[in-house]
Amino acid sequence: MKKITIGKIRSFLYTAAKILGDINAVKRNKIGTRVTNRVTGKVSSRARSYVSRKIMSIFR
Repeated sequence: MKKITIGKIRSFLYTAAKILGDINAVKRNKIGTRVTNRVTGKVSSRARSYVSRKIMSIFR
């Protein structure tokens, strides 16, 4: 039997919240706003990660 860890529970809850947010956006006809926010968040997160890696590589 597989062990249920806090990380797996947390991951499941975040996934469920994301799906519920999508459903809520469909109900309120805010699909475009939801998609825009998700894409913007993903792009900014990747850019922040890239900049952080570059800064950390300076100190190596």
